[in-house]
Parts: sequence; C-alpha cells; structure tokens
Amino acid sequence: MEVFVRDIADMLENLAPLEYADYYDNVGLIIGSFKKKVKNILITLDLTEDVFYESIKKKCDLIISFHPVIFKSIKNITGKTFSERVIIHALKNDISIYVIHTNLDVIWEGTSSYVSKLLRINREKVLFPKKETIKKLITYVPVDYAEKVRNSLFEAGAGNISNYSHCSYNFDGLGSYMGNQKTKPFLGKKKIFHIEKETCISVLFPDYKLNIIKNALFKNHPYEEIAYEIYNIENVNPYVGIGFIGSIPEKINEYDFLLFIKEKMNIPCIRHSYFIEKKVQKVAMITGSGRFGIESAIEEGADVFISSDLKYHDFFKHEKKILIVDIGHYESEKFTKSLVKSFLDKNFTSISVFESEVYTNPVKYFY
Repeated sequence: MEVFVRDIADMLENLAPLEYADYYDNVGLIIGSFKKKVKNILITLDLTEDVFYESIKKKCDLIISFHPVIFKSIKNITGKTFSERVIIHALKNDISIYVIHTNLDVIWEGTSSYVSKLLRINREKVLFPKKETIKKLITYVPVDYAEKVRNSLFEAGAGNISNYSHCSYNFDGLGSYMGNQKTKPFLGKKKIFHIEKETCISVLFPDYKLNIIKNALFKNHPYEEIAYEIYNIENVNPYVGIGFIGSIPEKINEYDFLLFIKEKMNIPCIRHSYFIEKKVQKVAMITGSGRFGIESAIEEGADVFISSDLKYHDFFKHEKKILIVDIGHYESEKFTKSLVKSFLDKNFTSISVFESEVYTNPVKYFY
C-alpha cells in the first residue's frame, strides 16, 4: 500500500491538531509536498546538518522534527546558518520536512506521557489547561432524518466527552417555515406556511474540527436551508494543556528521587534548589522550557517541580515548599522521538520509521 506525506500528516494531526500549537510556533509540513510518496521516515528532536546527512544515508523521503528548523521569518536563504543549509539540502534532495512541536506538547498522549510513564508518575490533570477548546452545535432536523444526521456528526468527531462517545441531547418540537417563489423546500410547498415535526440535536465537538463538523451537517441534512447554531463553550479542558500534576506510588526522599530521575532518564547532570527535607510524592512537570510553572506547581501542592531552562533567580521561588529541579531542555524532550515512532509504527506497517541516532544536544557537560 502506497503512503504519501498527506497520509502521515493527517494521522499526526488527528493525534495532535495543528490548531493546538502556540501562536508563535511553526508546525506542520514546512518543506516539501503532500503528494510525495513516503517509504522511509527519520524522526529527530532537532534538525541539524548531521541529522540531514543521516536521512540521506537511510534513504528517507520525510523527516519529522520536533523543533522547527524554520522558526522565525527568513528574508533570504544563502546558507550562512545551519537552518538555511538544511533548507537548501532538503530542496535539492527532494526530502520533505514536517514539524510536530507545541501541538504535541499539549495533548494528553503527547510529550509528557512518555516521560511520566518512565518516571512511574500517575498523571492526574494538566498543569495549565487550555480554555475554550470546545464548541456546541445545535441543529433542527425532521424527525425521520434525525438519526442519520446525528450519526454523521458522531462520525465526524462530535459527541465525545472524556471517556464517553456518541453524546448528544435531543428533544422533539415543531418547526415552521414558508419559502418564497425561489425556494425548493424538501418538505411542504413554496409560498405555503408549513409546520414540521423536528428533532433538536445538540452536540459538543473540539473547536479544531469546526469545518469537518459543518461539512458533515451540510452533507447529510435534508433541508435546502439548514438552521443551525454554533456556540463557544467557556470550558477548561483537564486533558489538553501544558505540563501535568501527578503522583508517584510511594513517598521518597528528595535525594533518592533525583537519583531515580538520573537513572531512568539517563541524565548526566541535574540542577536543583536546596533540599527542604520533605518527602516527594506529588509531582508537577513541564517538559522543555517551563520556568513559568513554578508558582502554579506550588499552588497545586506539588512536592517537586521538574522542568528546564530555569534561571538563577527561579530557584529562590521554592519558598521552602517545593523542590525545584532542572533536568535540561534536551533531556526532558529526547524521548519524543520514541513516542512519535511508536505512533507511526502502529498506523503505517508498510513503511520504515527510524529514530535519529545523532546526539543533537548543543549543551555540553564538563564532569
């Protein structure tokens, strides 16, 4: 079975919608064509020149990078930086580049999921949940056609609430209308007042599926003119957002917990605030840069906050309430390659997916 870049992109975006990415990010297909056939894929955290040469050796048609090789606007491409040289190499060798970054960070089965399992942390909720991620559709359908329309909305992705699917609210009533001379009413006659028994269908759906839901409604609703309403729901989604709060099975002292992190994540160096002689069980974590999460972790009653890119003064924020731990940016995100590979292996059995073997961490440690 032939696989194209479009197939890979659709599957990844069903997992981590592009609409979930931060406003400043650059995700999705950034170099290449959706129509390109794919046989081999290379997954990397950072797309350096060495990683690109690796993709050539492994005869890859597509590179999936976590960090964008094109982040800010580029006014010219002359090869003066490694990112410009990678762009030139990709165009010359007809290799597509796809980025999955902050949109993967915020989903429940995304970046944090792999690390939490590795550290045996039972995640309970998101630390910074996204707001207004849900919309509500209300429409009115002739009673005999309600089941068809409702099922089409379910198939398009509506009606999912936490662990439940096919959720909707329905009630019957009377709808009235009268078409003018230009109309072709599905029920009734033009220029004659008509009352029809209708079912009011109400469903919730993720905001990023708005166009898909509307298309399903327009395709399956029998009326010439469809009455429908769409509302923004001011919800807080506990499973979509940055970071997480969770707990480990048993309380452990701070020193042993840091040793456990070093061992499980294979980290050469950990920066941390001084020990406050408090047992660790409740854990807050943000993979990547997360210095903004310290206060929220304290408010949530976490015993330890794990992240990276912390500044000198950030470690003073412990307030003798929390252990603050910086494990390194690369170290906190390096398992993303395995996460994406596992997902693609399950969904595309006819292609080969490789994790890059290039160590791309630009930070070196002097022991």
